[in-house]
Amino acid sequence: MEQLIELFRRLLRLTDTSYVRYLHDRIDWSSRMLGIVGPRGVGKTTMLLQHIKLYHDIEDTLFVNADDLYFTEHRLFDLASDFYKNGGKHLFIDEVHKYQDWSKELKMIYDYYPDFHVVFTGSSILDIYEGNADLSRRALSYFLPGLSFREYLILAKAIRLPAYSLPEILEHKVELPGTERPLMLFKEYLKNGYYPFFNDPGYDIRLRNVITLTVENDIPAYAKLNVASTKKIKQLLYVIAQSVPFKPNFTKIGQMIDLHRNQVADFLFYLEKAGIVSQLRGTTEGIRQLGKVEKTYLGNTNLAYAISDSTPEIGNIRETFFLSQMKVNNEVFASNKSDFTIGPYTFEVGGPNKQQKQIQGINNAYIVKDNIEYGHKNTIPLWHFGFNY
Repeated sequence: MEQLIELFRRLLRLTDTSYVRYLHDRIDWSSRMLGIVGPRGVGKTTMLLQHIKLYHDIEDTLFVNADDLYFTEHRLFDLASDFYKNGGKHLFIDEVHKYQDWSKELKMIYDYYPDFHVVFTGSSILDIYEGNADLSRRALSYFLPGLSFREYLILAKAIRLPAYSLPEILEHKVELPGTERPLMLFKEYLKNGYYPFFNDPGYDIRLRNVITLTVENDIPAYAKLNVASTKKIKQLLYVIAQSVPFKPNFTKIGQMIDLHRNQVADFLFYLEKAGIVSQLRGTTEGIRQLGKVEKTYLGNTNLAYAISDSTPEIGNIRETFFLSQMKVNNEVFASNKSDFTIGPYTFEVGGPNKQQKQIQGINNAYIVKDNIEYGHKNTIPLWHFGFNY
């Protein structure tokens, strides 16, 4: 355990707390057990270390990575037990999905040590309701997405601005004072701003590595897939990258990559949980229930630039951005008359020359335009929707 403590304290010394992700203040950190899940590379580890550095005494706190070699010979439950008996109060476990019996042993820790506090992170494909032991009644779960455009401006440009609710965005409340050219910053974000490691050298290579590890490691481990299935998921992802946004025809796609249509649906589901794709669904008879998939997108605009063989189509980028930003705080559905619906609102997304005719006769309908700095009436700049979180 001494080596784990040494590694933890070294990491803590290197942790910058000048900006903490928006989700931090929404989390009930007093909960006995809580999990933070999200796609690879969005900053879950950093947020844990920041929280420890800001709010905990390192004498009774321990941070460990479940992928550490220590756990090849030691059980997670035994570590928690020894730490507790030696005065430990708070255990933070990173990448818990890499530990084989994570859910079973977390349940044991929860049940046997009622005054012990446990926080864990995991891949977004991890499901606390479907582990070997059901943690749904024991652990609160939170989802951390990639950076919003607002958060990118804070980290990259030291421009600190508040988040705005959807009604505030529609009322033209978003402002970017002191910045004359928001569209230049917006274009930077679309290509290189969704993941917090945007400043690291070789961003595109690092992002492709995130995709590879997700497809080759996280998804197969969760779904118990073999190597052949992993190769098929890669083929499916390539097809998606060249076609998005598209209305999925599972039979046709299956024929292209030699898969049964049901397997195509399953693989898309795994990619969606992992944050690599987003599936836009329709509503069922006007009731806000999950309907059939109407369109499939990549999970964010940075993925479109990293995976595509050529420059992504600008219409795809606009819609992908809108969906990736708005689905964090809102239920977004396909519209049978326009692009998207959110609650009572309808949205048509397009370029600066987009006209109103697509939404004529629709109440609470808005034109979302790219390449404009300011909006007017029911015309809203696309970049404004990057301030929702």
